[in-house]
Amino acid sequence: MRVESRMSGKPDSSKPVPRIGRIPILDVEPHRTCGEWPAKAVVGETFTVSATVFREGHEMLGAAVVLRTPDGEVLAPATMTGHDDGTDRMSAEVTPTGPGHWHYRVEAWGDPIAHWHHDALIKVPRGQDVELMLTEGSLLFERAAKGMPPKDRPRLTRLAKQLADVTVDAMERLDAAGRPDVLDVLARHPLRELVTDSPWFPLVVHRERALTGSWYEFFPRSEGSTFDPLGRRGPMSGTFRTAAKRLPAIAEMGFDVVYLPPIHPIGGTFRKGPNNTLEAGPYDPGSPWAIGSAEGGHDAIHPDLGTFADFKAFVEAAADLGMEVALDLALQCSPDHPWVTEHPEWFTKRADGTIAYAENPPKKYQDIYPLNFDNDPEGIYREVLRVVRLWMDHGVRIFRVDNPHTKPVPFWERLLAEVAETDPDVLFLAEAFTRPAMMHTLAKIGFHQSYTYFTWKNSQWELEQYFSELAGPAAAYMRPNVFVNTPDILNEYLVHGGRPAFEIRAILAALLSPTWGVYSGYELIENTPVRPGSEEYRDSEKYQYRPRDWERAEREGTTIAPLISRLNGFRRAHPALRRLRDLRFHSVDQHELICFSKKLTIPRSEARPGGTGGSSPLTGHDDVVLAVVNLNPHQVREATVHLDLPALGLAPDAEFAVTDEFSGETYTWRQANYVRLDPHVQPAHIFTLRRNES
Repeated sequence: MRVESRMSGKPDSSKPVPRIGRIPILDVEPHRTCGEWPAKAVVGETFTVSATVFREGHEMLGAAVVLRTPDGEVLAPATMTGHDDGTDRMSAEVTPTGPGHWHYRVEAWGDPIAHWHHDALIKVPRGQDVELMLTEGSLLFERAAKGMPPKDRPRLTRLAKQLADVTVDAMERLDAAGRPDVLDVLARHPLRELVTDSPWFPLVVHRERALTGSWYEFFPRSEGSTFDPLGRRGPMSGTFRTAAKRLPAIAEMGFDVVYLPPIHPIGGTFRKGPNNTLEAGPYDPGSPWAIGSAEGGHDAIHPDLGTFADFKAFVEAAADLGMEVALDLALQCSPDHPWVTEHPEWFTKRADGTIAYAENPPKKYQDIYPLNFDNDPEGIYREVLRVVRLWMDHGVRIFRVDNPHTKPVPFWERLLAEVAETDPDVLFLAEAFTRPAMMHTLAKIGFHQSYTYFTWKNSQWELEQYFSELAGPAAAYMRPNVFVNTPDILNEYLVHGGRPAFEIRAILAALLSPTWGVYSGYELIENTPVRPGSEEYRDSEKYQYRPRDWERAEREGTTIAPLISRLNGFRRAHPALRRLRDLRFHSVDQHELICFSKKLTIPRSEARPGGTGGSSPLTGHDDVVLAVVNLNPHQVREATVHLDLPALGLAPDAEFAVTDEFSGETYTWRQANYVRLDPHVQPAHIFTLRRNES
């Protein structure tokens, strides 16, 4: 706003300029103020918009949230309600229905009819200014009727006449103004004065896979790899064709994303041997993250794996089974990468003239040269964009980005924005196990998903605190991808907890987060570290072939694949588990048990029986899942669970039925309930809820 000088008619910069609207609208959330980065949602995801809205004196006001579609259509407003905590905070839930760049804003207005009704309910019963109050009400309803759609106008016109009719009892006239049909019309078409709008705030809406998915990571070179027991030849790598034979089993476990580590040629210089040793034998395949050799770099396929035609066939085979292929994007090079000779300026040279290899003291990665993005930022950017688009052209629509926190943030912001401009369905996962500020900033500037600290959160307190953050304020921009393990991370909880630990962590990941992931071998309970206290696997697949006998594990029952299948099937059956912001924790008087729920309101037309046991959602349009998990993989634990029943859509004194999706048993529950869980028999209850009809 500007103030005009009375004498010159020109802006007078010496006078104060109001920075607030006629009705103040402050602290709109989930607006991200720093850099004006957009809030995030996926198609069909309901989220809350809130703001502090108030005005002078005791005048009544109303507020609403308005969505604007990518086509510029302004949708019907969603009425905001107050929080009743004295903070003037108001909120409403909105749901974008399609992908693209949306906007939202908050509208606020004075509500003269609400103010009149409040005063009339006090004065008229006391005989104060009776006819004056009713006449003023009549005039207000006449004004409101003029702005109504034709179908609603007669109702308010009749009410205006009735309020002015002195032959009718005053209380009867006042009661007429509070009839449900009148209040319904006013809720949809309020009489608004002093209308004030907030700015439009950006909202980017992605396809559902950006929020929801079950990922399975495996090394194609291990699937179908062979060894000569007589030692007459070296081991033979698996190929895309042999790896494709594993896809039906992965799909049967319910996974919908297959993630492949780098599939490019691997350098020979300083190649790492088994268990990350410095001396590689003649048949050791090396780390796939040491990218580049004479056969090519990031735009090439390792010749042992096959050709681009073989890769295309692999992607198509996954698609036929309902799965997408995610590819690793690791911006680093082996000393043999073509970029090293073609673009030496892209790397950092040390004082002795050698190129600096990657280090994270005391760890050394002699087989990897990191790129220096400040030496030739434009050249590196153009080449990386070319590589990304090449793989997009070969069917890749998801990239798992290796260590993005070691590259400049503006590089990612530019790259992700340019890809999104032409291919908004392409998704990027940030594998950034780093400090919170960097992790959150990468999410804000465009990464669709983020790795998390879940692997190291094992206690009740840690899990509740962390996921309350992820499902709360951070959900507006950061979507967690919760992996239970990775080729680099074997947590000590899994090392010492045995099969129950693997089952517990899978249950937690699959139910707490809408996206979770498993690295191959997890289902076989592989938990041997390279040395005591290490998080690295012994005989790590990063440095050698690891063929697995899946059929033997199934015969001997040494796999938890059936549990994983049930978990993913349960996720498909319950939309609440495919969302993040609906997560709520409940009180348990035993710190080694955790209780949480997810509740999603869905249109009645979409409601269907939920759960693998065939039980129904709580109502025709509420999908509710309640879980109680024993976090101690060694011992039986028992406790009393105290439920927040309103969070489940129930009255505080409600009695209801819960059906255990593991055992099929049904119990009658109330606000407080006893549980006992044996990790060696059944480490968790996963309940669906029904009202107790009796």
